[in-house]
Amino acid sequence: MRLTGSRFPPPAGFAGPCRTVFSAKAKRKWMMAMKMTVEKLKKLLTERLEKEGRNIAYNREKDQLRVENAESGKGVTLSLGPVLAKWERNREKAIDEIVFYVEEALRAMETEVKITGNERKIFPVIRSTSFPKTAGGKPLVYDEHTAETRIFYSLDMGSSYRLIDEGMLADEGLDAGQIKEMARFNLRSLDHPVKKDSVSGNDFYFVNTNDGYDASRILNESFLKEMEKKIKGEMVLSVPHQDVLIISDIQNSTGYDVLAHMTMHFYTSGRVPITPLSFYLKDGELEPIFIMAKNKPGRKE
Repeated sequence: MRLTGSRFPPPAGFAGPCRTVFSAKAKRKWMMAMKMTVEKLKKLLTERLEKEGRNIAYNREKDQLRVENAESGKGVTLSLGPVLAKWERNREKAIDEIVFYVEEALRAMETEVKITGNERKIFPVIRSTSFPKTAGGKPLVYDEHTAETRIFYSLDMGSSYRLIDEGMLADEGLDAGQIKEMARFNLRSLDHPVKKDSVSGNDFYFVNTNDGYDASRILNESFLKEMEKKIKGEMVLSVPHQDVLIISDIQNSTGYDVLAHMTMHFYTSGRVPITPLSFYLKDGELEPIFIMAKNKPGRKE
């Protein structure tokens, strides 16, 4: 970084006129001041999200920030690692997005909702097995999916959603089976536009509409069968975060290395991370696989 012009005196830490570059010591000091840390991020988010009637707690062991309604106990838990990764790429825009997400989620949790009359707005959502199975003390409706993932069920509310709990079912005289059937039916009605990218002789297909249900499309069997017809090598599926489904056509060993880097990148940048692991699709069943990345992939033009 250079400061040009001679009208101003050189700032502290600089030697010579203003055209002189930072000294090594001053540059390190400047870089440290610019560097975001989990502690700084926690403070920044706390300042943006603090309001009367809210509790904000930090879990140092897990690097998680919990924001909840003090009266109901309902809230949102943010993993700060992925948020930090997003900040390093998008700076203030990343913080604005997270704050908007939390505000909308809290609003949705406190809004009275009815399933009856909104059946077409019910969708399945994929979450990590570490995702809480209760909300506000009430058990959520969910299914086991793989060793890494579970399926929860949500009521779409436009810019946010409400996870369906057993209390909501009891209040309306519904059972979990009905909800799950509605969700799968509605999922099949969603479009699944695919973007293709090829790297080192391997093809990667991305579903990334940002409608909140991109990862959920891994449950659409007819869509997966349609994609399977395009596969020349090994079909591998990945849901690193809520807003992306990656369908990989792995045709050589380099493909696995590329995929490992790719899934970790998405996992650390997603608003709702799910898993950095990928899955083989065998006879309709998903089998988790662990890929150890070796070298950073390069693009073959």
